[in-house]
Amino acid sequence: MPHTEEDIRVMLDKIGVASIDDLYADVPAEVIYRKEYDIPSAMSEIELRKHFEELGAKNRRLTCFAGGGVYDHYSPSTVAHLLARSEFYTAYTPYQPEISQGTLTYIFEYQSIISELTGMEATNASMYDGATATAEAMFMMVASAKKRNRVLLSATLHDHVINVVKTYGKFHGVEVTVVAEKDGVSDFEAIKSELAKGDVAGVIVPTPNKYGIIEDYTGWADAIHAAKAYFAINADPSALAVLRTPAEWGADVACGDGQTLGMPMSFGGPYLGYISCAKGMLRKMPGRVVGATTDADGKRAFVLTLQAREQHIRREKATSNICSNQSLMALYATIYVALMGKQGMREVNRLACDGAHYLYNRLIESGKFTPAFPGKPFLKEFVVKTALDVKALNERLLENGIMGGLDLGNGMIEFAVTEKRTKEEIDNLITLLLA
Repeated sequence: MPHTEEDIRVMLDKIGVASIDDLYADVPAEVIYRKEYDIPSAMSEIELRKHFEELGAKNRRLTCFAGGGVYDHYSPSTVAHLLARSEFYTAYTPYQPEISQGTLTYIFEYQSIISELTGMEATNASMYDGATATAEAMFMMVASAKKRNRVLLSATLHDHVINVVKTYGKFHGVEVTVVAEKDGVSDFEAIKSELAKGDVAGVIVPTPNKYGIIEDYTGWADAIHAAKAYFAINADPSALAVLRTPAEWGADVACGDGQTLGMPMSFGGPYLGYISCAKGMLRKMPGRVVGATTDADGKRAFVLTLQAREQHIRREKATSNICSNQSLMALYATIYVALMGKQGMREVNRLACDGAHYLYNRLIESGKFTPAFPGKPFLKEFVVKTALDVKALNERLLENGIMGGLDLGNGMIEFAVTEKRTKEEIDNLITLLLA
């Protein structure tokens, strides 16, 4: 479209072809489409805006009480405005540090933020989503373990994470064993039994888990390391502002989805995968690592320090064939956390925790709901049991503009409450549930 007739003629003359049609001389005539394309006529800006407004009006804006790995967190308007600046929005891979200092700077800040949240020594330059980041954590542990090819997953990981990891493992020759849960948490004794077989490269567990429960991993790292295996924790990075970090639990790798750092739910993406590790596993980490240095004038500068990808090194030496994402969502997370600060991150969790426990207590007090996992601590998400028809409950909520809890089957329903949910919204939910 941008080429003039003169441009086209110069290019055709250069390659010795008389016309553009000659470029397709090898294509059989019967497969070439000769009719007019059914493309709508052009619209003016006013018409186009009106068209999109009409399309947008068809969407139902629901008050969300669902979770399951994606949460309706608030994001300051500043984030979207900064993110939409053209130098960020159109930026690509920072191969040339001389002209990519802005991109390299924010990636370095992103890595620093995630490392502080996880407590780990190194973080890569971001990945696509939490599920694939967890699969890469699996590969890191297998690559680091000596002649061991089996990885244990706790059944309390989110189902979509388990499914992605199993798929990656199948096609990379890694044996994945899902260890059954016990009373809503990972079964430590069952894990130790599997470790005793001597063929386990690593163990992956969540915090909080798929039921919203905050699990206790006291003694896990010692047991796993004693079996010469590695320990990975899939963690909600927002929750890490108030929970014990993977590093404090003795993990070797931390991974997960950065969606909770203010990112819109957006029908499933784009999101952000993060992966951090202890220094000893740094060279097994996929993607890129941005490091700080000084330039020829002694000024602080940033460069791509490690690039363990098959595009940059011999394929057989590459840790992964993953491409680091374009990093726009890493910038999103960086701006969000910088704006919120430590106190803001804690406040987000305090409000979510207060709201979730208020809803939980009101439901239990009603007598129509009972605890699914009595005594288990939770932050912003929980599961209750009921004799009521869960499907009918959610249909009633939907009719009233509410996305209800996740139907887990057997009368179990899971609710999530974020800092966006007001007391009035929670009370309205309770009224509808108990009607």
